[in-house]
Amino acid sequence: MLRTVANKEGGGHALHARRAHTFRSDMDLSNPPFLPGRNKALDLLKWLAMLSMVLDHLRYVGWSIDFLYVPGRFAFPWFCLAIAVNLSRRSAALVAPRVQWRYLGWLLAFAALSEIPYRLFMADATVLNVMPTLLLGLLIAQGWQHRNVTTRVMAIVALLLAAVFQQHLMFGFAGVLLPLVFVLVLQKQLWYAVFPAVFCLAGNAWSQMFAGAAWGDPISTGSIIACALAPVLGIALLRSKPGFAVIPMRRWAYAIYPLHFLMLLGVRAVLERV
Repeated sequence: MLRTVANKEGGGHALHARRAHTFRSDMDLSNPPFLPGRNKALDLLKWLAMLSMVLDHLRYVGWSIDFLYVPGRFAFPWFCLAIAVNLSRRSAALVAPRVQWRYLGWLLAFAALSEIPYRLFMADATVLNVMPTLLLGLLIAQGWQHRNVTTRVMAIVALLLAAVFQQHLMFGFAGVLLPLVFVLVLQKQLWYAVFPAVFCLAGNAWSQMFAGAAWGDPISTGSIIACALAPVLGIALLRSKPGFAVIPMRRWAYAIYPLHFLMLLGVRAVLERV
C-alpha cells in the first residue's frame, strides 16, 4: 500500500512538474525582460519614461517650450510596456496564475493621491490623471495573461468602465488597451511593435497631429514619429543588456508622480513672481 501511495504521489508531483513546465514554456525566459528578479533594462526603461513625463509637463510651468510635447510622447507607452513586462515576468515565474493585488493596490492608491496635485498643476484638465488609465489597462492585461475567474471578471469590468468613461481617461480607450497589446507582442519579432504604435497614435489625439503635420507643423510631425518609434525603441531596450549600473526603481518611485506635480507647481509660482 505504501508503495502504491508513493507511486501516486510521485505521479502527482510529475504531473504538477509537467504542468509547470508547460505553463512556463510559454514565456521566452532566455529573453532578459522575462527573467525573475531585478532587470536593469526594465529599470532604465522606467527612468526614461519618468524623464519623458517630466519633460512633457515642463511645458506648463510658463516657458515657451511646446517642442517638449514630442519627447513627452514616449512616457505613456513606456509605462504601459513596463506593466506588460511585469505581468509577463510574474506569469513565467508562477505555476498558477493569481491576481496581482499588491500591484493593483499601489496603482489605485496613487491614482487617488495624485489627482489633487494633478488638478492643482493642470487646473484646466478635462481628464483624470494617467494612473486610472494605467490601472484599467493593468486589469485588462492581467485578465488575458493570468487566466482565472477573478482576473477575467475584473478585466471585463475594467473594459466596460473604460468604454463608458473613456472621455474622462487620459489617452482614452486606446490607451487602456495598450498594456494588453504590448503583452501580445512582447515575444514576437520586433516589427510587431507596429501594433502598439497604432494604439499609441490613437490615444494621442492622432487626428490633430495628422492635421498639423499636413500643414507642416514640426511638433505634430515629431509627435507622430515619436508615437511610432516609442514601442519599438522600448522593446529593443528591454532586449538589451545595459553595461552600466541602473538605480532600481522600486515602490517608492510611485511617489514621483504626485510629487513632480507639486515641484513643477512651485517652479511655476517662482517664475510668475520673476
